[in-house]
Amino acid sequence: MKALVKYEKGPGNMEIRDVSEPRPEKGQIKIEVKATGICGTDLHIYHDDSVIAVNPPVIVGHEFSGLVAELGEGTVGWNMGDRVVSELGFEVCGRCYNCLAGFPNLCDRRKSIGYWYNGAFARYVIVPAEGVHPLPDNIGFEEGALTEPLACVVHGALELTPFAAGDTVLISGPGPIGLMTLQVARAQGAITIVSGVSADQSRLRLARELGADHLVDVEREDAVERVLELTGGRGADVVFECSGNDRAVDAGFSAIRKRGRYTQLGLFGRPISINFERVISKELEVTGSFGQRRSAWQRALALMARQKVSLGPLVSNVLPLSEWKRAFELFEKKQGLKVVLKP
Repeated sequence: MKALVKYEKGPGNMEIRDVSEPRPEKGQIKIEVKATGICGTDLHIYHDDSVIAVNPPVIVGHEFSGLVAELGEGTVGWNMGDRVVSELGFEVCGRCYNCLAGFPNLCDRRKSIGYWYNGAFARYVIVPAEGVHPLPDNIGFEEGALTEPLACVVHGALELTPFAAGDTVLISGPGPIGLMTLQVARAQGAITIVSGVSADQSRLRLARELGADHLVDVEREDAVERVLELTGGRGADVVFECSGNDRAVDAGFSAIRKRGRYTQLGLFGRPISINFERVISKELEVTGSFGQRRSAWQRALALMARQKVSLGPLVSNVLPLSEWKRAFELFEKKQGLKVVLKP
């Protein structure tokens, strides 16, 4: 079968190759891939600057949906042709502090598909049966391929950041993660403010269509002053930073109220400098968010099934796997939103 392979370490070193069709072992499921989303970390793998360990040669890709194609020995509860999505974690130790505490996403020995084990930029992928979830009947394969990033958002925005209906939430960065965060916050009844730069006008318009209460172009108006104006001078109750931009962090610390909650969802890809004094003087609760847990997958799929979150509008480009270079370029240049490849 054809697959997109990171064949050795170093910048680039990625190409379509003919590889053997995999067979599931005990407790595994073989899935026929129908759609795979491009993630920012896929670009980091391509450029060889991923913060997550990569073990080439390996097939890339971890945001996907598909059909059950074959069951390994002892695998029950699934039928051929079932519509499914899957978590990307392939292996954790199950014994460390984080695993036992219910946070296997933080296991130091965690190894995932698309990084260490062969991933989903291919016709077939093998995954552990315990990580597979049924795809709701009212969700298409292209939308279903975005379940994994939505689960990341649910983990960070709902499981790690308590907020309630009526709270004012500032979401910086109207990319796919920001627009998912917007919808999750709206589902909780929050008052939402989405900020972006002037080049994000089409994304900000989509944020409005998805229900954002207020939009801020940070290059045309002072974002902090606008948030203070909208909150009667108090500041936002919660800030979700989704852009991975250090200036957005600075603005978020300024726009948040005292004793507010700040969660970093966007990845920077490099060290940054920030004024941490405001964390002290405002008594802020600051947290990061990495990956997701099984509970986040379950909540994400429930939100999708009940149409509380709409992922279809985020899919801007669907291309065949053979056009992966063009797809990566579209994603890297931020032309469109979510780019999906089909094998």
